[in-house]
Amino acid sequence: MKCIIDNQIVLSRAPEGPLAAHIGPFARSLREQGYGLDSTQRQVLLAMCFSRWLEKQGVSLRRLSSDHPPGYLRYRARQVRPCRGDAAALWHLLGFLRGQRVILPEKKVSERQLTPARRCTQRYEHYLREARGLARATIVNYVPFIRSFLQDRFGDGPATLSHLRARDVVCFVQRQAPRLHPKRAKLLTSALRSFLRYVRYLGRAKLDLAAAVPVVANWSMPSIPRAIAADQVRQLLASIDRRTAMGRCDYAILLLLARLGLRAGEVAFLELDDIDWNVGQLSVRGKSGPRSDLPLPAEVGQAIAAYLRRGRPHNTSRRVFLRARAPLCGFRGACGVGSIVRHRLQHAGLEAPTYGAHQFRHGLATELLRHGASLGEIGELLGHHSPETTKIYTKVDLDALRTLAVPWPGGAR
Repeated sequence: MKCIIDNQIVLSRAPEGPLAAHIGPFARSLREQGYGLDSTQRQVLLAMCFSRWLEKQGVSLRRLSSDHPPGYLRYRARQVRPCRGDAAALWHLLGFLRGQRVILPEKKVSERQLTPARRCTQRYEHYLREARGLARATIVNYVPFIRSFLQDRFGDGPATLSHLRARDVVCFVQRQAPRLHPKRAKLLTSALRSFLRYVRYLGRAKLDLAAAVPVVANWSMPSIPRAIAADQVRQLLASIDRRTAMGRCDYAILLLLARLGLRAGEVAFLELDDIDWNVGQLSVRGKSGPRSDLPLPAEVGQAIAAYLRRGRPHNTSRRVFLRARAPLCGFRGACGVGSIVRHRLQHAGLEAPTYGAHQFRHGLATELLRHGASLGEIGELLGHHSPETTKIYTKVDLDALRTLAVPWPGGAR
């Protein structure tokens, strides 16, 4: 006997097993997230087969956990040829059931099960987030280094911070730094200094161990920032078909990068409430946490408005930019914006300095410098907290800098 799910999926038989009553709501959830009919049908059929397998195994909803999908997939692989998206579909199903409170949330690893080094790392992470208010990107970069340092020094034993010595710090850096890219090595030393200041803040160290962190070779201003040229930006923007929803989205994103010099993460996490249309202003949260208000150029505002009116999917998310494919939600991070930049550059056939989003930031600073903007003005627009950061752009436009040079006494020879 045929069964119709969510008025669009026709099945040869009714759902069975412990998940039977939840197959219909699961299908509706997929449709609301923007999944196509074929994808929805495939996931629903997989959920039905999984439900029948659970029934044969004697697994009730109360006992269902993340341990069961791998077991079912191994069983399924012996019956039919595995599909690449099967595992993701089952994890999606479990996420839906947890969201509906049909099954219990996944148990988090209790603090008792963590090693002392990991518990100490968690407390340091909490300190960075709550007491210091550092940006998420900074915390994500620092924490793995500190976890490795504590694991290297204490292993699975007690993490007695008062036992830390300068030689522990020096030896760790000497072992790790040669394996890392120079920028990552510098990040390692910054993380260690931050953690050791935290240790002293706790009163666990009498000496300033942060001063013992070796300095990784980092020549001042070693290279010119790779900036996309203004002509390339114009060609790239002209290559986008703004008659499509995806084109309007990508065009608005690239304008934010090129005209305001936003970082990829700042664009990805931009929310509707961050735009003040009445005064033409944009509120952006920078790397260090505090927000800064930027003027919204008419060109950029018009592009965003065009996307919101005739491109953005109907969705309850407050993010400005949503994924073009299901699930229809905001980008998980800067990588989503980076992939758009890479795709558009390749599509336009442009040989840009890189395929990343940061080159637009460098390109904007370069153009501003060439048109007479001061380093202070450039730094304010880009949200730099240190003049040293902005100073790298003095190496970019040598022709402009030559006009500032004092003539050699006696003239050229």
